[in-house]
Amino acid sequence: MHNSGLPGVDPKSSQYSAVTMTEQIVIQHLKQCRDLTRGFAYRVFPTFWRQWCKQVMELAEQAKSNKDQVGLYETQNLLAAVQQAAEQEFCQHLANGYVKFKNKTLNTLTGEERFSGDILSLVEHSDLEETIAITSITHRADNFFAEQLWALQQRLALLNDGDKIEERSNPASPVQFCEALRKVLSHLDVDVKTKIIGYKVFDQDVIGLLDGLYAELNDYLIRQNLLPNLRFAPNADSPGNSAGKTAGDAVADDPFETSDAVENQVEQPPSADSLENAQQFQRRASDKLLSGSLSPGDVQYQTSLLNAIRLLQTHVIQHMPALGAARYAQATASAVDTVTAAPIAAVPAANQASLQVYSPTQLVSVLDNLQVHAVNTTQLALASIHSANTDALPVQAVSDVSRQMMEQIASENENGAVDAGDMQTIDLVGMLFEYMLSDEHLPDSVKALLSYLHTPFLKIAFIDKDFFEQPEHPARVLLNSLAEAGVRWVSNDGSDQYDIFTKIKTTVFRLLQEFKNDTRIFAELLIEFNAYTHNVARRQDLMERRALEKAQGEERLREAKIQVNTEVRKRTDGRDMPSAVLLLLLQPWSDFLSFILLRYGEKSESWKRSLHIVDDLLWTLEPKTRQDDKARQLEVQDQVLRALERGFETIGYEQAKGRKLLDAVSSLQRMALLSRKAEPAPAPMRTKLEAMAAEKAGHMLSGSQQASADEIKIVDSLKMVEFGTWFEFEGGKRLKVAWYNKKTQHYMLVDQQGRKVSLAGGLQLARDMLAGKAKIIVGSTKPFFERALENIYHTLNERADTLKVGKA
Repeated sequence: MHNSGLPGVDPKSSQYSAVTMTEQIVIQHLKQCRDLTRGFAYRVFPTFWRQWCKQVMELAEQAKSNKDQVGLYETQNLLAAVQQAAEQEFCQHLANGYVKFKNKTLNTLTGEERFSGDILSLVEHSDLEETIAITSITHRADNFFAEQLWALQQRLALLNDGDKIEERSNPASPVQFCEALRKVLSHLDVDVKTKIIGYKVFDQDVIGLLDGLYAELNDYLIRQNLLPNLRFAPNADSPGNSAGKTAGDAVADDPFETSDAVENQVEQPPSADSLENAQQFQRRASDKLLSGSLSPGDVQYQTSLLNAIRLLQTHVIQHMPALGAARYAQATASAVDTVTAAPIAAVPAANQASLQVYSPTQLVSVLDNLQVHAVNTTQLALASIHSANTDALPVQAVSDVSRQMMEQIASENENGAVDAGDMQTIDLVGMLFEYMLSDEHLPDSVKALLSYLHTPFLKIAFIDKDFFEQPEHPARVLLNSLAEAGVRWVSNDGSDQYDIFTKIKTTVFRLLQEFKNDTRIFAELLIEFNAYTHNVARRQDLMERRALEKAQGEERLREAKIQVNTEVRKRTDGRDMPSAVLLLLLQPWSDFLSFILLRYGEKSESWKRSLHIVDDLLWTLEPKTRQDDKARQLEVQDQVLRALERGFETIGYEQAKGRKLLDAVSSLQRMALLSRKAEPAPAPMRTKLEAMAAEKAGHMLSGSQQASADEIKIVDSLKMVEFGTWFEFEGGKRLKVAWYNKKTQHYMLVDQQGRKVSLAGGLQLARDMLAGKAKIIVGSTKPFFERALENIYHTLNERADTLKVGKA
């Protein structure tokens, strides 16, 4: 017998606890899940493989040499030839995962655990590339599918004797798909570059579609009564981390049978509106980064990145005992804005003995002098800025810091030198600030300010070796917070909100002036800066929520008016309509219908009766020739008039105007009883009334310019834009998408204070983008430092490839 509960949950509190599962039932459920997984793989794998072959073919056509082109054509032919066998092997590996799961031997890792410590130097470069690609894919997918994976793992735990399931032991997790592909590719003679292209396509065409598989698996298990009322409720301290939670932390199987402790942790099932609002605030691109908190997955991923960077540095930077400072300064004197040019050749062995290698303590002393110089430089720059009445602080070039450092050492000791390991640290910090200066997210004014932190951050890299090793180091989190605050509240047009730019400037100058050797200043400034930004964020969120609620109310009213106008026009188009009736239906009665629709909904009897009154009204105006129709009209017309009068009263329609319209309707009804047809409204008047009603409802006028193919393409892509995405408009003004109405295709744009600026249509945004008046600032949910490490890794990787080609 298998335990039907989860760890940490009282079995008596679960609706499922009454159902016990035999070994046969467990196997039956696992077989069904296996078949669903294998079916999904058979559906998506051929598309992925063909797309990969297509990209290899395109690369071959663009190859610069005949040798490269022939090699790529051969690779493409190989991939095409083995597609069917690769598909079978891939699906079989996934199926084997369920067997291992049943035997409790499934423990699939990305491979990054091998790249640590002394083993790192022995790792093949190609293996490292492949592992970094898989780690990146699984890290993103685990966060993106966190809710579905969490639910699936809770349900699979019931098939695993109640033992907790994690991604590595979940037979349908993203890492299982990546590992299956890795095994398939291990048998193929394919170079690492082609593999990386394949992983990129795999990420899009297979991993990106896993939500469909997870929905199928969860639906099946729900139908088998495995935690059917399970709801996602992650811990507040790690919203993106679904792994490692016990059921007691976040599970309630039956809200009517749980204990108070669990019930208090789990919200009641949300409405559609509240769910949409929750998703909106969860999907913001940068809001959550200001807290500086990282999940265990983030820490592990950043550590693996740093290990990979260290390895690549040993490949790129030539091995040498030490580097003469004078020689370095001379070699880099002509370099412009780069500390990462080709490595300088080693000092001849005959001269090595004369070099005096500076210790980390001596290097910190040199940097102290440079830091004083940086303070003086920025103060002079600010003084000139005030006198010139400009806000443009000059950027401190990355190359200046390393050059000045070497010049300072050379001036102190002509034989002074820097150890190769310390040169790697100098190079790494330099690349960090190079990335910062090239980051499109960051406004230019903030880049200029943060560029002066190069010296203090280089100094802390020598003082505190944990700076690069610990993702939650106060200095790293402070740099993250400064960068994210700059993105969120400073614009490229020079404007900022809540005096954030001044706060960033104050923090930078305090660090320059007060940081000697005590690293606690970073923690002190971090606490102070984050306290300020958290307060600002709360104020902004409150303002944004209010603006959002107002905009959503306006949009609901607009949707209602559009629906009402459509219903009315459905009944009036193609009919000859008297002026009074047309005016009544398109104005006061449309307002009443909107009120009913908003208050009671389209499925209510009130809404149906209100529409039926329109039908009855129009019928009573038709000329009657038969006696039974006349008899029925005498009954209906009084009911219609009373209903119209009550509707006018409900919306507070002006009494005199209402009486005039009702008298006109009564007169037209009498004409109908006399078999006489009323005179229709003149065409110009009717056109004007219908156009006014359509415009009031929010319909686009028929005369509006039709969208081009390019505009339609951009409109479709904008539908996938996440809440929290920033647009930059002409002049550098930045606005954020706070909400999107799928029905009306309107985007609510707010400024950096959270105030609503506009409710822009998708077509207008598309036209602005095509005209160059607006562009999307591609956001990221990753902290600045992690983005920088990824960029450094790719930069070093390219250099390693360049050196390899040069040696060949």
